[in-house]
Amino acid sequence: MARSGLIMNLFLDSLGLSFPLIPLQDPYDWMKRKEAKFSKQTYSETIYRLRRRGFLKVIEKNDNRFIEVTKKGQLETLLYKASLGRIVVWDGKWRILVFDIPESSREKRDQFRWLLKRNNFVKLQASVFVSPYALNKAAIRYLQESGLMEFIRIMRVDKMDNDSDLRNKFNLK
Repeated sequence: MARSGLIMNLFLDSLGLSFPLIPLQDPYDWMKRKEAKFSKQTYSETIYRLRRRGFLKVIEKNDNRFIEVTKKGQLETLLYKASLGRIVVWDGKWRILVFDIPESSREKRDQFRWLLKRNNFVKLQASVFVSPYALNKAAIRYLQESGLMEFIRIMRVDKMDNDSDLRNKFNLK
């Protein structure tokens, strides 16, 4: 399942947000031109799964058929890019995220918590996470595009009392 999810995210990423319509006549040839490393069978299975999950749809335009990345697919791509780790040097400031995402958006809230953990944030209290590192630009864009930003406050704090446990957790001096 993890490999399948990785393939789908790589596939969506290779389609890119800047190519909303891909000709369906022979999209595998288009994908090969994008230098993606997919077999034709993997390609077909991935298209099927992405359509079933609502990340892609087939539309007709001027008597031609095209694959279109849906808004849900674009958000999935942003979430994938936002979760990619990076190495940064601590600037001595803590990043604290406080959120109150409604119960009606439980799936988005769970995705947000997963995103925070992938970006080295740890739970300080219920709905409060902290990290010595800032969220990456893709994560911020995901929060804006998904509509979650209105439920979140991000703070940069230069001093925090009794932070020795956090410094140990992140191996900071």
